[in-house]
Amino acid sequence: QVNLLESGGGLVQAGDSLRLSCAASGGTFTLYLMAWFRQAPGKEREFVAAVSRRGGTTYYADSVKGRFIISRDNAQNTMFLQTNKVLPGDTADYFCAAQQTSTYDTSMAQASQYPYWGQGTQVTVSS
Repeated sequence: QVNLLESGGGLVQAGDSLRLSCAASGGTFTLYLMAWFRQAPGKEREFVAAVSRRGGTTYYADSVKGRFIISRDNAQNTMFLQTNKVLPGDTADYFCAAQQTSTYDTSMAQASQYPYWGQGTQVTVSS
C-alpha cells in the first residue's frame, strides 16, 4: 500500500550530527503513523521514535529522548530522524515503518503494529 525508502546512513564519527530520511510513495502519506526502529548487530529490533500523522505529537524511546528528533514533511511525503550528537551505541540498521491508525498510544512502540517497512539504512559510528 505504501513504499518506504530510507537514506542518509553511513560511516560517521561519535559526536557528529546525523540526519536520516524516509521517503514514502504509493500511498496517502497523511494516513500513516510513522516510526523509526533500529537493529544493532546481534540484538533485537528496537523502537526509536514515532510521529503522529500531522506531525504534532512525537514519542521517543528513553534511550534517545532529548538527543534524537523525529519529524515529518507531509508536503514532501518524507519523515526524518536527526541528532546533533551521534554516539557509538547508535550503530545499527535504521528502519522506517508505517501503519494506518487513528489512535496514538504506547502501542506505536511495538514493531508488530507496523505492516509497512523500508529496507533499512546502515549507520556505523566510529569512536
